[in-house]
Amino acid sequence: MTKYQHALALNPYFGGSTAAMGVFPPTGLEYIAASMKGLVGQVTLLDLRYERSCQNPQALSRFIRSGVDLVCITIGWQSRFRAVCDFVAQLPPEVTTVVGGYHATLEVETVFERCPNVDMVVRGEGEEIIKQVVTGVPREEIRGLSWRRNGAIVHNENQVLPDLAQIAFPDRSLRGHDYYWSQHGVRLSRHTFDTVLTTRGCPFKCKFCTFSLNPLGQKREYTERPIESVIEELKTVTADVVLFSDDNIFTNLKRAEQLCDLIIANNIRKTFVVQARIDVARHRRLLDKLWLAGFRVFLIGVESPHDRILTQLQKGITQQQIREAFAVLSEYDFYLHGYFIYGNIGESEEEMLYIPTFAKELKLDSISFQKLRIEKFSPLKEVVETTPGYHYDREGGPVYSDRYGLKELKRIRNRIRSRFYDAGQLFRIAKKAGRIGLASGGDFGVALPHLPVLLYRIATRKGHTRKHAVTA
Repeated sequence: MTKYQHALALNPYFGGSTAAMGVFPPTGLEYIAASMKGLVGQVTLLDLRYERSCQNPQALSRFIRSGVDLVCITIGWQSRFRAVCDFVAQLPPEVTTVVGGYHATLEVETVFERCPNVDMVVRGEGEEIIKQVVTGVPREEIRGLSWRRNGAIVHNENQVLPDLAQIAFPDRSLRGHDYYWSQHGVRLSRHTFDTVLTTRGCPFKCKFCTFSLNPLGQKREYTERPIESVIEELKTVTADVVLFSDDNIFTNLKRAEQLCDLIIANNIRKTFVVQARIDVARHRRLLDKLWLAGFRVFLIGVESPHDRILTQLQKGITQQQIREAFAVLSEYDFYLHGYFIYGNIGESEEEMLYIPTFAKELKLDSISFQKLRIEKFSPLKEVVETTPGYHYDREGGPVYSDRYGLKELKRIRNRIRSRFYDAGQLFRIAKKAGRIGLASGGDFGVALPHLPVLLYRIATRKGHTRKHAVTA
């Protein structure tokens, strides 16, 4: 007998936050919904960014009480964390409620404290855990689960990370709408967006990065999905623009070529966005295939123009290697977006302000730049703590120094932006976006001023996707 007759998978974010931007679906939640299919009577997926009628907790509660007996909620963002918890706390306490997501894993105790109606919190990757929950496995036997017992919170031991080949990809038939680029409720482009994850984990060990760690500090080793499964998923995607959420889809070059070949053979016509390392520039045959298969936007972590800082970050590349790589990439008509970090340890204002100059020398189309941040399990944490004059206020927050406080860093950020995004650069973006199909004539007036912001949001989304694409 089925334990639950109607499961609701709920993305509770809406309103004016980064998390509420409607470009991409709630990927992690969709993995959870797909994992429950066939094990419960019915699965409903609700994304409150689009479901305006349910943004009021009273209205949502009425829907839940109409027949839902299991609610699965994702809390993936630090942004609006407490407000989301307060929203969740107003949902029916009599209905079994499970919460997961990257930030829920970091703040398990807070979730239970602020949400008395939450029965369980899934920690880390959630597909196998939710299967055990809905099939009636006793809670004390489910690894990776935190739950209430007689008023106390019980934390079971961490789970063993699940086999990627056994995880069902998202079922897009559960969606009630497409995903598109919008800002403040205004649709900015006719394109629709989606994400596909073909691998998890990363083999590299950049010192600033914790993307290959889950919020429990477990390292997800580089693991590949069967390529046939990726193609089957792509066949279900109706969106125009698809973001591959992999840390680096080109880690296995032979597999990347095979993916291109199969995309072409199956006549899958999309505009693909990928994150890559500069290493891909050494493989021209792959670059040729990527163009033919529809890969158009490359999001590349440059991080710094300075060899000293690249070494400090353990990036494993030099400024000269960066220049050589972009000399090759700029021969193609790819849209090239670079990520940079400023406010690094020992970095002067002059060095930070070289970022826009260097980016233009590389012929980057757009850039995003973030202050150095310290995550919970970052190897940089100890370095910052032992370097006189450097500080951070919280895990996940920015690093600042006695010389460059947050106010000074904001001023430097604004100067980086204005030096790069001048009229000439915006014109270059417009030409490239139109040429490769990122924007059409009707989109230019409204959308193009926001394109750098979109790419920054993609960068932010990718960061969270990599960390928790598969949590509840």
